[in-house]
Amino acid sequence: MKNLLLQIFTWWHGQTLGTRFHTWRKGSLVGEDEFGNRYYQGGKDSEGRTRRWVIYNGLVEASRIPSGWHGWMHYRTDTPPSKEDYNAREWQKPHVPNLTGTAQAYRPKGSLLSPGERPAVTGDYDAWTPGG
Repeated sequence: MKNLLLQIFTWWHGQTLGTRFHTWRKGSLVGEDEFGNRYYQGGKDSEGRTRRWVIYNGLVEASRIPSGWHGWMHYRTDTPPSKEDYNAREWQKPHVPNLTGTAQAYRPKGSLLSPGERPAVTGDYDAWTPGG
């Protein structure tokens, strides 16, 4: 019962009931990325283009869309990554979602949320004091 209510009323748990119905009625699966997000197209938007959308696998976070799929979602290319023979270059790093606000976020030394001491001032900066 809880899962049914989550699907009906919340979008951050995957898809709402309206999105599920629209996907069932008009959507055709285009592909899936390495995170398990599924990409669909079908119907027309207000500009006459074929509508495109993603159903996230887990938390709904736009930075979880890899660059190839991002380009397809925003109509920069008509060929989805699932239909391309793209091989990443050796210097390209794998896609990492935005980790801001999570436990894995970057926290430099001296940060309030980071253990350790703040690095000492190197002498190239003197703090301002009133009257000084």
